[in-house]
Amino acid sequence: MATPSEQQQQVCVAKTKGFFERMGQPIPMAAELPGFYSDLLRSCLKADRIECGRIICSFVVNHAFMNHYNTLHGGAVGCLADAVTMACAKSVAGDVELFVGETSTAYLSASRMNEEVEIDGRVVRKGRRVIVTSVEFRIKKTRRLLYTNHSTLYIMPAAKL
Repeated sequence: MATPSEQQQQVCVAKTKGFFERMGQPIPMAAELPGFYSDLLRSCLKADRIECGRIICSFVVNHAFMNHYNTLHGGAVGCLADAVTMACAKSVAGDVELFVGETSTAYLSASRMNEEVEIDGRVVRKGRRVIVTSVEFRIKKTRRLLYTNHSTLYIMPAAKL
């Protein structure tokens, strides 16, 4: 038997699904799997250049990531920035556990359907316990700056036994 908290969560999920179905946007079954949307976004990234501390990717804006203004959804921008940030940080720090201490995204302009966006991520500074990154989103054809993201990541200390 479900606890009151689990019952409340089930009611919220049912209401959300009902809302999308009434809007004519049924939620795919795979969407209920953990990490579905993160995996979906990462699968759309194409790595153009990878080097230590810098990663350049391409991304074509498609319907799955649009908001109701027909532009790239802000949450998708944040998710893509986070994925590129982590990849850049791991390229200089190696396979260590990181956590985001701070992130800031500026939404300067919008990207439209079918536009190819270039995402340029780089490590600005790496210290013993901190990594600072910068990620810029530009329209590939015109080089117009769309979004910028700055993040501070901390390297988890290794446990001493």
